Amino acid sequence: GDFLIKVVGGQDLMSTRIHGSEDKLAEIACREVADRRQVRVLIGGLGMGFTLAAALRNLGQDAEVIVAELVPAVIEWNRGFLGEHSGHPLRDERVTVYEGDVSIILRTVARTFDGILLDVDNGPDGLTQGSNHWLYSRDGLNASYETLRPKGVLAIWSAGPDRAFSKRLRKTGFEVDQVEVRARGRKGAHHVIWIARTSE
Repeated sequence: GDFLIKVVGGQDLMSTRIHGSEDKLAEIACREVADRRQVRVLIGGLGMGFTLAAALRNLGQDAEVIVAELVPAVIEWNRGFLGEHSGHPLRDERVTVYEGDVSIILRTVARTFDGILLDVDNGPDGLTQGSNHWLYSRDGLNASYETLRPKGVLAIWSAGPDRAFSKRLRKTGFEVDQVEVRARGRKGAHHVIWIARTSE
């Protein structure tokens, strides 16, 4: 059957049935770097595994994908019953799981990844956890910029548009495209993906 995770207040956070925009997040970002040798991609947020699975489908066999997930139970669910819905991407030998906050990686490494995909919370304007605010702040975006290799790509999923956030990305130095996608193919809610590229 399908699974749906809600947060306090009744807001839908994850669903095994509706994940088209999460797939697009990975597809759009990974296509930009897939032709590079030994691509390294960081994914913030495992969720129900769909973003990770889509990234793996769009990357070569010599790629390395690190997925950071703060909640241990989410990792265990994906290794078990949830993995059936996304094709068990955690079993792929290209994947390394980091149990912890993706911000720790962003604060501690430099010029390490070709792509960073953030599918954390509901985006910069839909936070369910205040601790995620840093990721979308100027400091967090600067950290993402410094963590990317030259011509790297930062891709961010959001439940909706945020003009101030687009401006913040540009002030950080990124070249920015904003893509509107649907939750289920050509149907469902409108979500936003920011594709932000480093210039050097």
